[in-house]
Amino acid sequence: MTYQPEPILQSRLSYAPWLSPQGHRLPGTDRCPPELWLWADEALAPQMALRDRLLRECPQDVVAMLPEAEDAAGELLDEVVGWLRDRPGYVVGRDTVTRPDGVLVEIDYDQPMHAVARMVQSDLCILQKQGDEHVLTAAALCFPAHWSLHEKLGQPMVLIHQRIEPYDETVARRVQRLFDGLRVEAPLVRSNCLPDTNFELFQSGRKPSGFQRKGDGARFVRLERQTLRRIPVSGAVVFAIHTTMVRPDELDPSERADMDRHLAARQAS
Repeated sequence: MTYQPEPILQSRLSYAPWLSPQGHRLPGTDRCPPELWLWADEALAPQMALRDRLLRECPQDVVAMLPEAEDAAGELLDEVVGWLRDRPGYVVGRDTVTRPDGVLVEIDYDQPMHAVARMVQSDLCILQKQGDEHVLTAAALCFPAHWSLHEKLGQPMVLIHQRIEPYDETVARRVQRLFDGLRVEAPLVRSNCLPDTNFELFQSGRKPSGFQRKGDGARFVRLERQTLRRIPVSGAVVFAIHTTMVRPDELDPSERADMDRHLAARQAS
């Protein structure tokens, strides 16, 4: 596993689930403007540098694709490149994308998940309907929070979440209805907000060594802004995860108080 020697921190949270009534009940989704299905912030350069390093040193741990996801992955690459055309700081050419940090990335349809992993801060997972459930068939996952891509690849949603305490049969049915009803023009957004003692963005594996369920002694807050979007041709669902890491003491006092109340409510539910 690649060691991240220094914290890569943002100055504010990328999403505040406590501002929406839907954020207090799993799965906690809200409407997302289509142009905001991906996210970029002030930590883009160091996060992208870490993503590049992970892709060089342990690509097998952060990128995977089953054969049935090939068309959907190519379509996802097209969707990401299209989104980047309107993003400040990006330059999209015929065969390449230049990031705001000056790094040139090839638009490579032979390795579409590798390409998208180098273009945007968000991790990107592809889920496709197989039988009655959606299955994880491809992903570019550089910043996992205590789960392994290869452990989950090819698994349906209910098995992906089997060790998550609030994810019971009722929540599973609710999530599957949400996936089935997802419309191309109407992406959704939700979040996970996790107190943590570990600043590393790549935390792959089963056991959350630094995660604090109640936030006691946590030196960081890890927030995942998650969006769900159906892409039009394949009909696959794209699950995008933008990771924000902040120090709790640097948050605005009112935002910190709102966050603490939200975490307490989630713990009690």
